[in-house]
Amino acid sequence: MPDVSQEPDGGDARQDRSHAGQAIYSPITLALYDFVVLTVSNPLVWRCPTDRILQLYNQHVTDDHLDVGVGTGWYLDRCRFPAAAPRVGLLDLNPNPLAAASRRIARYRPELHQADVLKPLAIPAPPFRSIALTYLLHCLPGDIAEKAVAFDNLTPLLAPGGAVFGATLLSIGVERSAAARALMGAYNRKGVFSNAADSASALQAALDQRFRTVRIDIIGCAALFVAGDPRRPDAPGG
Repeated sequence: MPDVSQEPDGGDARQDRSHAGQAIYSPITLALYDFVVLTVSNPLVWRCPTDRILQLYNQHVTDDHLDVGVGTGWYLDRCRFPAAAPRVGLLDLNPNPLAAASRRIARYRPELHQADVLKPLAIPAPPFRSIALTYLLHCLPGDIAEKAVAFDNLTPLLAPGGAVFGATLLSIGVERSAAARALMGAYNRKGVFSNAADSASALQAALDQRFRTVRIDIIGCAALFVAGDPRRPDAPGG
């Protein structure tokens, strides 16, 4: 795997909780991920077709892009970048997804960053014009208000005029099938998910607090979001 920039370990309880949501992603799990999540769970359980999330990428990805919580890199492999040789960064706490995704999109020579998005980020790289968090928030610990610190930590990495987009699975304020309720319950008990209190209204509030332009589309029990024009604390008017 190419060189990976790494954040220093904090060794605190919150970092341990961050590890819990991503620890499941071993090489074996990642080998099954595309079939289990993208082919089965998305359309049949969460009722959000994978192609709909791919459309989100096609609409908002730039040629200067950072993916956070990278999975297997399926969306980056399939999406339409606006340039033949985009700059692509990968950021994840777990080295296994970083390795899998970087192999999959090796043609783009991605920058790899191993870090906890719930902690301040010191990424040795220029800002990006698009940042994606796809199926990351529902794996982070705490409720939406707590895990939204991820947006605070990523905003300094966003170039002026850039946008943050992604998708997350919600438990409140969305329609969930019996299968979705059962699977989410199991994942929450195992610590794979931490979204039992995640609601559409809380996500809207968290994004509105941080960005001036926000759009959220609810598809099944997934929220697809796009946010731009950050409310930077040091700027007039916030």
